[in-house]
Amino acid sequence: MRAKITSVSNPRIKQLVRLRKRSQRDALQLILIDGIRELQRALDAQVVIKELFVCPELVQDYQEPETAALIEKQLKDKAVVYEVTESIFNKIGFGERKEGVLAVGEIKKKDLAQVELSKNPCILVVEDVEKPGNLGAILRTCDGAGIDAVFICQNRTDIYNPNVIRASLGTVFTNQVIACTNTEAQDFLQDRQIRVVAATPEAECIYTKVNLKDPVAVVVGREDKGLSEQWMKIASEHVRIPMKGQADSLNVSVSTGLLLYETLRQREN
Repeated sequence: MRAKITSVSNPRIKQLVRLRKRSQRDALQLILIDGIRELQRALDAQVVIKELFVCPELVQDYQEPETAALIEKQLKDKAVVYEVTESIFNKIGFGERKEGVLAVGEIKKKDLAQVELSKNPCILVVEDVEKPGNLGAILRTCDGAGIDAVFICQNRTDIYNPNVIRASLGTVFTNQVIACTNTEAQDFLQDRQIRVVAATPEAECIYTKVNLKDPVAVVVGREDKGLSEQWMKIASEHVRIPMKGQADSLNVSVSTGLLLYETLRQREN
């Protein structure tokens, strides 16, 4: 079904604005997906799309044939496609990169029982992450480094926050990303005899000096508080990234990138 919306007072637009709040997304079990690549990756992960909002003025400037194919597929899958004006899309879109496509999809939650690991797994554990942009950047890095799974523990940020989806370029859908507690993650790792390496500025060992070739879980925490004692105690090794200036730590997404690509470097060598 196709329809047009020309007023920001339309009930569907008001509903989209409400879905910016985590409480509303959780209550309705719906998510917002902004962007063409993000939508394609959601579809690749079998996310069910309920509604699609398209702004023709913006779509014309970005891979129109691909977008048209996506829209036609959604019509065949019985999603409702709404055509909206540029002023409306500016109200419902996210960030500066506006591609003219915003979807409403169903949340597709994963749990630890569904996680599949390679013979020599590398898992990232992120404890108490706060900023959606940081989490999205971390997930994008995990995708690039080929990490088996990402455990988001004690999560202050919804993994399906629209800004997480956008910053991850949709890789939150195509990777194994699990929200769980510290205890659940630790039980999973201990049951599979996966070694835990904790990143902390107070460690003596430099991250390039530790063996990351074998099954390992790299654990990172918040920049201001670091990791909890629960992870510090269980970790078999603590590592740090050298800091030569006045700051005592890097942005968590940057630190994670260094650690994961060091793991990749060691394994490829």
